[in-house]
Amino acid sequence: MPRKMPIDGEVNQASQVEEDAQFDFDLFVIGAGSGGVRAARFSANYGAKVGICELPFHPISSEVNGGVGGTCVLRGCVPKKILVYGANFGGEIEDARNYGWEINERVDFNWKKLMQKKSDEILRLNGIYKRLLSNAGVKLYEGEGKVAGPNEVELTQLDGTKLKYSAKHILIATGSKAQRPDIPGQELGITSDEALSLEDLPKRAVVLGGGYIAVEFASIWRGMGATVDLFFRRELPLRGFDDEMRAVVARNLEGRGINLHPRTNLTELTKTEDGIKVRTDHGEELLADVVLFATGRAPNTKRLNLEAAGVELDKTGAVKVDEFSRTNIPSIWAAGDVTNRMNLTPVALMEGTCFAKTVFAGQPTKPDYNHIPYAVFSIPPLSVVGLSEEQALDQANGDVLVFTSTFNPMKNTISGRQEKTIMKLVVDAETDKVLGASMCGPDAPEIMQGIAVALKCGATKQQFDSTVGIHPSAAEEFVTMRSVTRRVTASGKPKTNL
Repeated sequence: MPRKMPIDGEVNQASQVEEDAQFDFDLFVIGAGSGGVRAARFSANYGAKVGICELPFHPISSEVNGGVGGTCVLRGCVPKKILVYGANFGGEIEDARNYGWEINERVDFNWKKLMQKKSDEILRLNGIYKRLLSNAGVKLYEGEGKVAGPNEVELTQLDGTKLKYSAKHILIATGSKAQRPDIPGQELGITSDEALSLEDLPKRAVVLGGGYIAVEFASIWRGMGATVDLFFRRELPLRGFDDEMRAVVARNLEGRGINLHPRTNLTELTKTEDGIKVRTDHGEELLADVVLFATGRAPNTKRLNLEAAGVELDKTGAVKVDEFSRTNIPSIWAAGDVTNRMNLTPVALMEGTCFAKTVFAGQPTKPDYNHIPYAVFSIPPLSVVGLSEEQALDQANGDVLVFTSTFNPMKNTISGRQEKTIMKLVVDAETDKVLGASMCGPDAPEIMQGIAVALKCGATKQQFDSTVGIHPSAAEEFVTMRSVTRRVTASGKPKTNL
């Protein structure tokens, strides 16, 4: 028989119900991208009355355009992966000849057809996300949302009408937006938004940036036959990744015909009759049909009026939050790229899930940022989980064992393509625990998802070694690397006895 609550508990419960009734919503979410939609849906499933707002749909984002689904679905991961698939077929057709496929006629590529297929897919997904919200009982508003106070949201509808709603909790989930460098002629360049919606395939493309967006678009356009020049400030692309794997990616990009320009920046763009003239800080000049700026993204907070509610931002404009995603204002929370923690779609989903559990399920849950796998969809792709060799050395108390396997994929032995796959495991010498795994080669992201489960469970190298491989596959190399490539001390110098 359940215990009767104390009288003061009944009073508190009654006052809580009365307090909640003063608000239009238990939760109002500003931003209907991956994190915002997840938080809204799960909160509604826990019994909360939820509202969410998002700008009207357009493939290219702006201060007045957005769309339910957010960056990943509409102008990020999904359309990009569709283009990567399309670009891969160029190399596949070349390789097919040595597998007996008699391709005698010229093979043409229809960019406009692929763009239409891509547009159809993101429109379909936009509709699916709207239905997900509707089926969960979440009220969707189209328009621009701003914070009007600790418990108040102002919504400007498409016709200019302004509405105000009160909410016990407000969640900021407005994501981030691409940035342009401050150079003369920067208006002649494009960002990844426009790159995913070009009317014509460029014959000459210049990409500025060394991150995953730059590397991916360079691979896409080159795979479709364009001449591509990639400029970046460091010696190698993909700063923050394992240095050995960065070098592999650079070699593969060059092997695929991409012109790399390390330690080089763009200083000016000029429009000419023959295209866009690009000038570098080394005095070089070249012409391009398209110049892509892939120089980073910034949290989308400028128009949210957060200062009015006293919400603290960091120097990048990101919303400051605690380990539960709560801001310094107890009723206001933030999740996803707008917080600039780990800017990945699955991480935004995790943060949205944890928020809903914490606030509406009575299960305080912190996002766990350990052993998050991620991928760079270059051609071929790079995927990693856990610590890089450099990170492991920074955090190690003792020695680190590095195991590597470099091989020509079985498919290449017939196709004749000269492109090595490399795999890497970083292991704590004392505990035998696998600290990190990396792979650059075909199917790397598909393989790494399973490796991520192992690392999340705390797998040791001995457990990897005792696992039977799938033969013949590239993946089996992860369980057959028996010999230590090098043993590295915390000082970063390999030990001489191995």
